[in-house]
Amino acid sequence: MDIKVGNILHLKKQHPCGSHEWEVLRTGIDFRIKCLGCGHQVMIPRKKLEKNIKNIKE
Repeated sequence: MDIKVGNILHLKKQHPCGSHEWEVLRTGIDFRIKCLGCGHQVMIPRKKLEKNIKNIKE
């Protein structure tokens, strides 16, 4: 998958705040993503993130 910093990801599972959309802040083996609903930041392994992506917005 071609995921770049600044992309907006629509994930299958929602965050507890109710949002499905996350912004990519850092890429590599692990990704740092930020919830667009509440601003919470999470580090997540590439494999797990790629499995949970439903849609990518530029």
